[in-house]
Amino acid sequence: MGDTIIVAARGRGILSGLLGPGRLAVLLVFITFVTNLYRRRRVAQRRRHTSTTVLVDETERLENIPVERDGDGTDRLDQWGFNDAGFFVNEEGHVVMAGARYPEICGLDLPYVIPRISATFNLSIPTLGTFIPQYPPAIPALHRSDPLEDALTKALRADQLSWDGKTRLRHGHGHTLSEMYNIKVGSIGLARVPDLVAFPESIDNISSLITIALAHSALLVPYGGGTNVTQALACSTDEQRVIISVDMSRMNRILWLDTANGLAHVEAGAVGRHLEKALNGHGFTLGHEPDSMEFSTLGGWVATNASGMKKNKYGNIENIVQDVTVITPKGVISRTGLNPRESTGSDVRHLLFGSEGKLGFIVSAVVRVSRLPQKREHGSYLFPTFEDGAKFMYDVSQSDMIPASIRLVDNDQFQLSHCLRPAENRLKTYVSSALKLMLRHVYGFDFTKISACTLLFEGSREEVARQKRVVHRLASLHSAIRGGAEAGKRGYKMTFAIAYLRDFLLNFNVAGESFETSVSWSQALSLCTNVKRRIREEFTRRKLPGVPHISCRLTQVYQTGVAIYFYFAIPIVGVEKPMEVYAELEHAARDEVLKCGGSLSHHHGVGNLRKEFLPSIMSDATMELRQRTKDAFDPSGVFMSL
Repeated sequence: MGDTIIVAARGRGILSGLLGPGRLAVLLVFITFVTNLYRRRRVAQRRRHTSTTVLVDETERLENIPVERDGDGTDRLDQWGFNDAGFFVNEEGHVVMAGARYPEICGLDLPYVIPRISATFNLSIPTLGTFIPQYPPAIPALHRSDPLEDALTKALRADQLSWDGKTRLRHGHGHTLSEMYNIKVGSIGLARVPDLVAFPESIDNISSLITIALAHSALLVPYGGGTNVTQALACSTDEQRVIISVDMSRMNRILWLDTANGLAHVEAGAVGRHLEKALNGHGFTLGHEPDSMEFSTLGGWVATNASGMKKNKYGNIENIVQDVTVITPKGVISRTGLNPRESTGSDVRHLLFGSEGKLGFIVSAVVRVSRLPQKREHGSYLFPTFEDGAKFMYDVSQSDMIPASIRLVDNDQFQLSHCLRPAENRLKTYVSSALKLMLRHVYGFDFTKISACTLLFEGSREEVARQKRVVHRLASLHSAIRGGAEAGKRGYKMTFAIAYLRDFLLNFNVAGESFETSVSWSQALSLCTNVKRRIREEFTRRKLPGVPHISCRLTQVYQTGVAIYFYFAIPIVGVEKPMEVYAELEHAARDEVLKCGGSLSHHHGVGNLRKEFLPSIMSDATMELRQRTKDAFDPSGVFMSL
């Protein structure tokens, strides 16, 4: 210690001689200030670390957290979305989105949409005509059973049972194009819907429903948010039993939140937007954001094996769910204990992911939750072509710095999003024209080939900064230019608003739908090209009016491949049996997807819409095992068949 003091004193003497006493004093004050600042930051970091460090006896568990379902809008019965939102045409002939729910677009005058519709389908708006909805259609007659109804009224309260026609109708369909079209055409409607709707509030209620259905030969259909696009809720006209739709909306609580271990036990009826809000209130997030999260439920996510936009950070639903409780005709499927990982033989719980309500009622799940990210930033890039953007996406997928969300749209989707912008004044028009000239003549971009990528970064400040550096370096290798954070944020948020376009386009006799797949990286571009070609060929062969719209985007990325979303729309003015024609074209597209090495579905599921393809992708032994599994869980066929 003494030697150190002597050396320090000699050092000050030398510095004093070089700098002078006044300057030396200033230097010492500055060094002291910087040192103290550094020490304070280190103390703060240690405190933050200590606050999240959990000892064995410090586990905190919050019990029975309500997930509020009311007060933020009601769902529309005749189209996708909320009652207070949706596109309409104003007196000036411009498109406007009603309400204030989506601030990126609501209330804005959108003069470029109508011209875009006409140009896309190569038909004038008068030629397309107007589709006039006739909702609700005639509602099928009830199948009734007095003994069954007596048993139900003894087991459940009067407000837990409904024979109301519109309620039955809504529980008899999802959001497949053909279903939404049929309920708007009074002469078509739905041939069969549930005969009553039950609203259980507990596991005991669920068990009673199964017991009663077994005793009185009724059919049970689990119902979450009704957002499926696979005809999973479609009732067979051959079904003569009483069909009971079991609406899980009242089983929506967070039973407990384990803040120390990052786990939550949640009932299956919790809707995505409500669940996320409740978790956020306690400093946590589920991180699961499918396009349907405003309306879909936790139980539905498990039943369809769902995936969300932020899958890269938080995982798909099978990664998020740590345990699941299911009530079947053979009893309760559950486990004791909850461990990070086990090796205890075959795990029956895996059979429940993607089971689509065929094996039993998913009543709750234990899910992994994460603390709210310290930093959340959006970004965007423009690429000369879709191929350039796809190569960038591949490079990102092979790195260890993948953003929470990264999505690439082709030029057709880019043009669509570009038309969803407000009217430009003269100055903005000049600026827009200048930017286009710069893109073409400075960067060499062709506006008819440009592809756009939107990104979302979530994590600590350091993590987000590292990801942004890596992503920008990779983007630069593929001739990308930055589009800005605001464009990235708008692109991400617009996902929820764009979902309303399908029902709006139907007003102009345009039928549209999305479908998805996943495929290896080496086959991704050829799959996109071939599916587009196949649809155009099938469309032309049928001599349909106008031209089809077929576009795609790359969404969830994996080291081995990528999920691809297609949007497909056709004019149906003057087309006889338009839904049958559309189904034929979609069937051809799905056939081409499989020929090109794609999956039957990445996250939408199979339902009744795609089950005919299953034998072509599964061996006979696999199909038999599926049926035997169904028979083991549900030997009496209380739930709908596979």
